[in-house]
Amino acid sequence: MEACASDGTRIIRAMPNTPCMVLAGVIAYSTGNGVKDEDEEAARMLLSGCGSVYKVAESGMNAVSAISGCGPAYMFTALDALADAGVAMGLSRKTALGLAAETMRGASLMLERTGKHPMALRDEVTSPGGTTIAALNALDECGFRNAWIQAVKSAVRRAEEMEER
Repeated sequence: MEACASDGTRIIRAMPNTPCMVLAGVIAYSTGNGVKDEDEEAARMLLSGCGSVYKVAESGMNAVSAISGCGPAYMFTALDALADAGVAMGLSRKTALGLAAETMRGASLMLERTGKHPMALRDEVTSPGGTTIAALNALDECGFRNAWIQAVKSAVRRAEEMEER
């Protein structure tokens, strides 16, 4: 962007996600060479009205896009799968979707508020020989973690391809 702008143009690049529409978004930004501290502070204040704000290096913006930009779609897909599973097990769609959404919200808040590593929190839920470890094993057999990692890598690669145009 700086190469296309006139000299001295102060550029702040922001990547918001769709939950900004409900003031619960994540916005990452990077600053160009000419940006002054007061410019950055003004942008940060403006962006924070829509959610959490993170400053990242420009080189990390494609990863931001792949995680928090695409992330709502990943979460909606996971929520839909959990709801479908609940319906398959006899719950109403409304109940299954509510359970899935509130569980995702609660898990996210727990991670944020405790500061614990996600795997430590997972271990707190996982009883030896119980239902959670059985379910986690099934997810592992299906390549769950690798699928998420590959999704992010694919999104980054696509963003890089789009930049080359």
